[in-house]
Amino acid sequence: MTKKINIAIDGYSSCGKGTLAKVLAKSLNYIFIDTGAMYRAVTYAMIQKGIGLDNLVELEKLLPSLSITFKHIPEDDFYHTFLNGNDIENEIRSMAVSNLVSPVSKIQIVRDFLVKQQQEIGLNKGVVMDGRDIGTVVFPNAELKIFMTAKAEIRAQRRLNELKENGNLSITYEEVLKNLNDRDYSDSNRSNSPLLKAEDAIVIDNSELSKAEQNELALSFAHKAIGKA
Repeated sequence: MTKKINIAIDGYSSCGKGTLAKVLAKSLNYIFIDTGAMYRAVTYAMIQKGIGLDNLVELEKLLPSLSITFKHIPEDDFYHTFLNGNDIENEIRSMAVSNLVSPVSKIQIVRDFLVKQQQEIGLNKGVVMDGRDIGTVVFPNAELKIFMTAKAEIRAQRRLNELKENGNLSITYEEVLKNLNDRDYSDSNRSNSPLLKAEDAIVIDNSELSKAEQNELALSFAHKAIGKA
């Protein structure tokens, strides 16, 4: 029986971390966990409940009531995020959530709540998890760590295309680029679990790579790591 490993995928916003993680999970028959979507789900719940960033008392009451799960939807061959049983995949990709998710992810009680869940999921191995601090904080002992990057302008255009496909036709390229640059700065400079490349992570810059080329490259890294495990 082939030994299973944990795969950590970190990197900047809109680099396609989630897309790559899903491909690897499907190819290897592993569990896929989108940690960015988990933070977005908490952000969405806070907006829905009208809880501000500084209202830690109400936030601490809210967190235990949140059940965040992922389900593969065959119709679009995509993993959707569910909050307390409701599909919120489209809602958490809105600009309202995008503009708040970085400050929410800095809140210690939110990070503690989600990191604990993420680490428990990884105990049995066979997990592909993507986010900002998976290889440095959540899975520091992951057998394979990938750090993804791409030029900001290319990431912004990809994100804009995704938003328009989901019906957000009023969003401009300039708005998306500013949001990405702001998030890059916030994620990289926060004091609590900043975005960092783990020393033993393999870098993939997909600015000029097709999805097929990127997937093939990452899958070769995975098979090599599994062989060493």
